[in-house]
Amino acid sequence: MAKNAPDERNADQAAYWNGPGGRGWTDRQDLQDRVLAPVSAVLFERAAIASGERVLDVGCGCGDTTIEIAKRIGPTGRVLGLDISAVMLARARERTPPGAQVAFVEADATTYSFASGSADLLFSRFGVMFFAEPARAFANMRAGLKRGGRVVFACWREPRQNPWILVPLRAATLHVPRLPEVGPEDPGPFAFASQERVQRILAEAGFSEIELSAVDLDLDIAVGRGLEGAVESVTEIGPSSRALQGQPAELVAAARASIREALAPFQKGNAVALKGAIWLTTARA
Repeated sequence: MAKNAPDERNADQAAYWNGPGGRGWTDRQDLQDRVLAPVSAVLFERAAIASGERVLDVGCGCGDTTIEIAKRIGPTGRVLGLDISAVMLARARERTPPGAQVAFVEADATTYSFASGSADLLFSRFGVMFFAEPARAFANMRAGLKRGGRVVFACWREPRQNPWILVPLRAATLHVPRLPEVGPEDPGPFAFASQERVQRILAEAGFSEIELSAVDLDLDIAVGRGLEGAVESVTEIGPSSRALQGQPAELVAAARASIREALAPFQKGNAVALKGAIWLTTARA
């Protein structure tokens, strides 16, 4: 399996996704993919992947979208799943059915040598917001697309438009310190929250026909496991989990109680669904 060194400015991201971030996602892979299933559904609808196409799945993580792409392209297509996390890619390879037209590469999309002009589609579910130099990364990815090749990716809109993250985090920080401030253009989940910034980055990278559609979704953070399942979800992965990391047991217990109280109004049966807000982004090479 091919591998390349990450750009040095992305070294912190490589360390995080090969450390606690990657392990957390891998441990909860099935549950997190089920939480994000509504996002995947709108992505695949917009991408309209055809049999025989060649696809780049950037930031593929544990391979959920890559494996689905492989089903859609069939035996004559090919999908390359690229991620910076070795631990997540190991899980992706474990899950890939025999004979699937899939290759996984541990690499940084900023520096990876894509096969020039070979892919029909650049696809990503929340995998493109972590580059220190995003325009440079996208210019490198564009080199792997055919002329007129498509781009379809999802990125989060502003935190305040994503209660599924903000509601439990606010409850947690009643008891523990707030997470360090992150600038609006620093690499991270909300680095592409600005529509204008995403348009600028893609234009600088040489893309055209750039469109961002605001999509609102209901995300069941309990994944059908009730209120306790929702509390478990947000305290084991994501911003609330990071805020609680290393805190005294009594503060963690108090934070969990507040999170439970904050999420209770959203419970309907075994579901705890809160709003999620994404940009569904499309462009052409």
